[in-house]
Amino acid sequence: MGYAQLVIGPAGSGKSTYCSSLYRHCETMQRSIHIVNLDPAAENFDYPVAMDIRELINLDDVMEELGLGPNGGLMYCMEHLEDNLDDWLTEELDNFLDDDYLVFDCPGQIELFSHVPVLRNFVEHLKRKNFNVCGVYLLDSQFMTDVTKFISGCMASLSAMIQLELPHVNILSKMDLVTNKKDVEDFLNPEPQFLLSELNQRMAPQFAKLNKALIELVDGFSMVSFVPLDLRKERSIQYVLAQIDNCIQYGEDAEVKIKDFDPEDDD
Repeated sequence: MGYAQLVIGPAGSGKSTYCSSLYRHCETMQRSIHIVNLDPAAENFDYPVAMDIRELINLDDVMEELGLGPNGGLMYCMEHLEDNLDDWLTEELDNFLDDDYLVFDCPGQIELFSHVPVLRNFVEHLKRKNFNVCGVYLLDSQFMTDVTKFISGCMASLSAMIQLELPHVNILSKMDLVTNKKDVEDFLNPEPQFLLSELNQRMAPQFAKLNKALIELVDGFSMVSFVPLDLRKERSIQYVLAQIDNCIQYGEDAEVKIKDFDPEDDD
């Protein structure tokens, strides 16, 4: 059985930085993971790329040959990937061992994980290949400073959760850049009544019923829980990884795979 993280979230939420930091952390722990680039527009990487969608299709080529814009071109690339799940993706996955751990760095177009079926079909293909998959949704913590932005973030994450039908871990990224931690900490595990009170204070009275319905929806789907991630702290990365490993049952039926490692001589 293989294991996989599907790293999603809005553009600029820190997905590639998360993948890079996770790779370095696992390398330090002598744990083997493989980072996969699913962004046909990506150019530079801070991690070794184990599999790259640009070997199948490249955004620049699509834009030039078809006259599409960046967003339309990217959607074309992802639909092309969907059409090649049984060919290109299957062939690439055959290069990995049965118990390998893959981390898929996805593009930031929100429609890919909100209503377009490309990633859902991608996930279903991974499941057919005997992968346990977890959705890792990153949200920039710098935007989580008031209740309206918190609810918006929850709705976007909930949309991805329902669309992909995966175990889900929500991460507040870029905690190292937040100047006032108290503003964010208030929304890590808030009480529904606190959220409703804050929302009613910020919005007109005619939205009271809508506010109540939104809070009940968020609370009902247990979407009021975010895991803060500070990339400066190894224990923060370790905690996030442990949460994800628990979701995909990593290590429960197999030994943790130790990467070949030759310690440097003391001389």
